[in-house]
Amino acid sequence: MSDTIQRFLFEHAPVRGEIVHLEKTWREVLDRHAYPPPVRALLGDMMAAAALLIATLKFGGTLIMQIQGTGPVKLLVVECTSDHHMRATAKWSEVPPTGDLAALVGDGKFAITLDAGKGAPGYQGVVALEGANVAAALEQYMQRSEQIETRLWLTTGEDCAAGLLLQKLPAADSADDDTWRRATLLAASLTPQELVAHGAPELLHRLYSAEDIRLFKPRPVEFHCTCSRARVVSMLQMLGRAETESIIAERGEVEVCCEFCNQPYRFDRAESAALFTPAAIQSTRH
Repeated sequence: MSDTIQRFLFEHAPVRGEIVHLEKTWREVLDRHAYPPPVRALLGDMMAAAALLIATLKFGGTLIMQIQGTGPVKLLVVECTSDHHMRATAKWSEVPPTGDLAALVGDGKFAITLDAGKGAPGYQGVVALEGANVAAALEQYMQRSEQIETRLWLTTGEDCAAGLLLQKLPAADSADDDTWRRATLLAASLTPQELVAHGAPELLHRLYSAEDIRLFKPRPVEFHCTCSRARVVSMLQMLGRAETESIIAERGEVEVCCEFCNQPYRFDRAESAALFTPAAIQSTRH
């Protein structure tokens, strides 16, 4: 099964959905850091959720999910572009073997940022850390902030993160309520093993064989990190000459590793000094 997200619609009711499977993309994240099982589960669920939510938007850009916690899990960040390029990272300390969202994150903050890019206005919403998991917290957020009834089923296995999203679109026909209730009840019968093991056509046949469903073409999802040496140069210039020189004096070089892909960027004494010449600063600004 390839890494894809696939949209579907109920032909005679205002109900839409998305199904995502992440295998290689998920492994790319895991191969870069040794995450303990509870962190893996949270990060995988957030990756599946980010892919599902950005697929419902009508504009291009990047969706960023970030949880900052005071509990064992200190930070979780997932980025997904409208082209479904993804990256993710986490920080933690002494994570227990099990625990729900509140136990792992503590008194935390869950933010969703939409960056439309090219100077377009962005948006940031704060998700209440309510419910036992990421899906429950996002369902309540969508209901309160977007006024769109949304259900999410997320699961993360050893080699795959997967998710199913259902949304009820505005409509006046009371019969649509029956379709929505039936759709969500049937989706709730899915086991995590089924969600991971089966692609969109098989899942929809298992759930909605009696419904008239339109399934759209799958869209690819892949890991992609946006880090670059130029971005690190800009960061060091913002850090300042004095701070950079102090690092050189202590370590003999400056090394910066991307927190997402673990790619190292190294600058020796001469390269570091060159960052602060007028020509280098001017070049970075342009």
